[in-house]
Amino acid sequence: MKSKQIVISILAVLCVFPLMGTFALQAAPSGSIEVITTFDYPGAGNLTLPQKINERGDVVGEYIDSSGVTRGFIRFSNGTFSDPIVDPNDTVGFTEGRGINNSRKVAGDYVANDGTVQSFFWSGGTFTEYAVPGAVQTNLLSINDAGDFTGAFDPDGSGIFQAFVSIDGTLTSYSVPGAARTLAYEINNSEELTVGYYIDGVILHGQYRDASGALHFPIDPAGSTATVLFGLNDRNWVVGRYADSGGATHGLFFIPPNQFATFDFPGSTFTSLNGINDKGVICGRYVDAAGIAHGFLARIKGTPPTQAAGPQMKGSTSPSRVTSLNTSRAAWGNAKLAR
Repeated sequence: MKSKQIVISILAVLCVFPLMGTFALQAAPSGSIEVITTFDYPGAGNLTLPQKINERGDVVGEYIDSSGVTRGFIRFSNGTFSDPIVDPNDTVGFTEGRGINNSRKVAGDYVANDGTVQSFFWSGGTFTEYAVPGAVQTNLLSINDAGDFTGAFDPDGSGIFQAFVSIDGTLTSYSVPGAARTLAYEINNSEELTVGYYIDGVILHGQYRDASGALHFPIDPAGSTATVLFGLNDRNWVVGRYADSGGATHGLFFIPPNQFATFDFPGSTFTSLNGINDKGVICGRYVDAAGIAHGFLARIKGTPPTQAAGPQMKGSTSPSRVTSLNTSRAAWGNAKLAR
């Protein structure tokens, strides 16, 4: 696919709303998101799903080929691609690249032959298997430049995943009270925020955890029927997606505690923003009319105008939610995590 230069202005009204904590919205008269280029992992019929982007502009993700096999990849900043990343223990055709840091160390996951989700670190062609101690399933989702990482794990095989963050070698688990699943999708280099989502019944809601250990939830734009926060940078700019009642999925730009803007790739009813670096470069994907997923890079210019999230948002109403593991069983089963 040829690169496209498209400039898209986010049309949103900045609503005056008191901001909590240290996350002040930077004033700007206007802002926009500019699509830099689109890309596809080489090969006919591949679906391309970018996940995270580092400060060098390298993107990690996965592609799904025409036979349904999923493989990880890196798109380097010069536009070239790595060979497929395939964990040696993947015998079912499912390996994902989930996170990447500036050293090009990749955090990812795969499905083992028993159907469980397992994880790895990959660097320079070498795989190192990783599992939360004692867990039946581990899903690595990000790694920062200090080597801190995040993800989710299933302690007993029930499919009830708990979020975790590992900082300076200390692993902490946490969950939104009553959630069927809580997932930590990325921690920034400043260690100020960890973002992700949780499942309330079968509904997805965004959440983030601050440096004090407090959880902020639910993060739901007005009218959202499912919200996922995927990535963030050291400016505490967060990206993700949300679905509306009409069946469309929109890219989400979020500034804590409650300001957001919507971004839609032109002509598509599905847009997902998955990663953002400190330069304001975003990696994401859109789905075309034929149902094919394509990757894209975009750049934030200025500060996009935002509006307040819905009134159901709780903001910082929760104290620290570091909890003992929730081992109750639920009907959610082993469905794949959002990507």
